[in-house]
Amino acid sequence: MVRRPHALAVVLACVIAVVTVVSALVLDLPIRDPDGIAGPSYVRLPGIIAVFFCLDIVPRALMRTRRIAGFGPAAVAVLRERWTPSRFRLVMTGLLSFYACYVGYRNLKGFLPFVREGLADEELTQLDHALMLGGDPAAVLHNLLGTGFAAHALSWAYVSYLVFVPVSLAAALVWSRDIGRGFYYVTALCINWVVGAASYFLLPSLGPAFAHPQDFADLPVTGVARLQQGLANSRLDVLADPFATSSLQGIAGFASLHVSVVFSAALIAHRLGLLPLLRGALWSYLGLTLVSTIYFGWHYVLDDVAGLAIGWFAAWLASVATERGLASATVTATADTPALLSRP
Repeated sequence: MVRRPHALAVVLACVIAVVTVVSALVLDLPIRDPDGIAGPSYVRLPGIIAVFFCLDIVPRALMRTRRIAGFGPAAVAVLRERWTPSRFRLVMTGLLSFYACYVGYRNLKGFLPFVREGLADEELTQLDHALMLGGDPAAVLHNLLGTGFAAHALSWAYVSYLVFVPVSLAAALVWSRDIGRGFYYVTALCINWVVGAASYFLLPSLGPAFAHPQDFADLPVTGVARLQQGLANSRLDVLADPFATSSLQGIAGFASLHVSVVFSAALIAHRLGLLPLLRGALWSYLGLTLVSTIYFGWHYVLDDVAGLAIGWFAAWLASVATERGLASATVTATADTPALLSRP
């Protein structure tokens, strides 16, 4: 198994699936599919994969022929070269592993209030104030950046994470000429979900916006504000009767998985030597994510620090787990197959 780049992702998927099912049975709680803004993830993820599949085949076929009549044979040739049965199986394995880990992570996060009653928000608030010499990190950002344009820009950056994860997953699985490199990122995502779920139980908290909503009352209505209100409503519904709603409880502060996942993505892109523009965009995105988590009160400073630690650990362990696979799972590229995300 150590020579297979997908081994750790599959193992993590199986482990978290078992833990989730056993936890649901012991706690007498339902297991829910974590719906997203674009519909259920079991529909959304294959749809994104299908789009990237077309983007992988169509441009390459067009490069081979300038005649409309020749597009079909060219597409078939590219399909046979790029999408062997073994590659297709590996892509589906990566997709299913990610989905199992993500569903397990979201459900275990939802079980948190039924397992841990105490919250560490007051202690984390005191730590934030101590780090800011008596001030509040969110208030400092509000005064520094303002609460107008900055709020809407940071809201867009934060909410875009909901699209970033499935799109980056699809790009890694479909566009990687070396499927082992794709599993490098998939495995890191799976590790983030598993370790992140464990961190919620280690130090349960709500986050500043939910523990002290009055501190964020002056912010304008943005996508983040609507998302926070939706999460608060879902939490109340689940706590009232978890079987009477299809929603999941989705509020947990420590640690920040937004930060950990984006940090893992930036580290992996840097190590793989992807396009400088892409690497720069990911590091910039990480900076915006860090600022937005504090600005909107999603997280305390320690949450973000823990997120960085989890992101680094996930990237490191995924590298160790897939390093041999990088050499053994290479998908042969043809002369007209450019490295879409890497240097020539």
